[in-house]
Parts: sequence; structure tokens; C-alpha cells
Amino acid sequence: MRERSLTARSVVLHVVVILGALVMLFPFVWAVVTSISPGSGLSATPRLVPADPSLAAYAQLFGELPFARVVLNSLGLAVASTLAQVVTSAMAAYAFSRLPFRGSGVVFALYLVTMMIPFQVLIVPLFVEMKWLGLIDTYWGALLPSLASGFGVFLLRQAVNQVPRELDEAATIDGAGHLRIFARIVVPNIRPALATLTVFGFMASWNAFLWPLIILRSPELQTLPVALQTLQGQYTTQWDVVMAGSVISILPMLALYIVAQKYVVQGVASSGLK
Repeated sequence: MRERSLTARSVVLHVVVILGALVMLFPFVWAVVTSISPGSGLSATPRLVPADPSLAAYAQLFGELPFARVVLNSLGLAVASTLAQVVTSAMAAYAFSRLPFRGSGVVFALYLVTMMIPFQVLIVPLFVEMKWLGLIDTYWGALLPSLASGFGVFLLRQAVNQVPRELDEAATIDGAGHLRIFARIVVPNIRPALATLTVFGFMASWNAFLWPLIILRSPELQTLPVALQTLQGQYTTQWDVVMAGSVISILPMLALYIVAQKYVVQGVASSGLK
């Protein structure tokens, strides 16, 4: 009787999970179908299988607009921002975990406080700072505010704390310094957390809208979220073109998550995040 109850519970659980997955997946499927359906609009009859599929929307997107430059802008900024966050967060996490100093708890608490401040509150002072530095309408102006991450420091510090200190002591006896211990022992043992931060950092930069909208003025410097907003205003009735741009914006994140999925799960589990 108990085994039958467990089986029924497992079936119900699987059905709920499958239904939830279908609900989550439907908007993406709808975007792909709409992007290959010429002349699709909000008033069109909903169809999951297009009657006359075509890639004309993608051709129009890259033929009439500098969309390839927009994608490269977003990709370059996202990669640079993610690499900077991973490097700075890993080094800060090692310092907080392995190099105790007076006031380290207070400094770490200040890092955590930065996670509680809405970015909208920082827009004006950041813009004034970038203007004073002469970085308005430049890639550096869009990149500098995201070179460090309080969340990244917290995540990687939790991971570094899980690395046995006996490994550090053994390496110290062999004559290794902090730099070698960091590069040869700590970093290889926190790869799941690094992969997690890479996915989160890339996703945040790739989807960033407000700061690039304010700091980047030239059309050739636009990032993908800003260009999609412009695209929606320019092609209000041509939803196939709008959805083609949305599909292109989804693909890099989807590929990154598929590659790093295993490490993301391990990193979240080992860091104690809920």
C-alpha cells in the first residue's frame, strides 16, 4: 500500500513538473514560430505550426538594420564584464577567506549591502562620474560599473570556504605563496561556483537595458536589449521581425546555460544558496 502511494505521488509530481516545463517553454516556442511566420501579428490566428515558414524576418533584420553590429556590441560587453567579475570576485573571495585582516567582517558586510541597493538609485551619480571621466557614449562607460560584483564575492567566498585549508598548508610547506595557492589549488576546486558566476554575470550584462540606454547615445554602440526596444517601436505591426530579434537574443544565453548547467547546479548547492 505504501509503495502504491509513493508511486502515485511520483506520477503526480512528474505530471506537475512536465506541465510547469511546458508553461515555461511555450513563450520561447511561440517566439520561434512567430519569427518564421511571415506577416504574423497579434491579431493573427494562433498556430504552433506555421503554414508557410520563412526566414524572411531574419533576412530583413540583418539586411535593413545594423543588427550584426548590435549583437557584437552586446557580446563584447557581456564577455568583458563577465571575465572582469570572475577575476575580481575570485581574488576578493580568496582574500576574505584566506587572508584575515582587521575589519574584514565590516568590509565584507559592505559588499553585501551593495546587493540591497537598487541600481536605479545609482544611475544619477554613475552618470555624473562617467561624464566627469569623459566616458559618455563609450564602451568603457557602459563597462566600468559592472567590473566588480558584490554577489560574485559572496558566492565565491562561500565556495572558497569549502576548500580544505590542509591543502593550503601542504602547499605552503612545499614553498608555494598565496598566488600559486590561489591559482593551483583554490581556483580548480571552485570551478562549479565560477561557472555559476559566469552564467549569472553574462546573463545580467546581456540583458542589461537601463544603463546602456542612458550611457550609449550612438546607434552603432547600441546593445541588443536597447535595439530590441527600438525595433519594437519601428516595426510595431511586423511581429515576425520583432520575434526574430528576440530569438537571436535568447540563443547565446541558452547555449551558455546548456554547456554550464552541471556546474551551475553544483555551484549553487555547494555555496548554500537557496
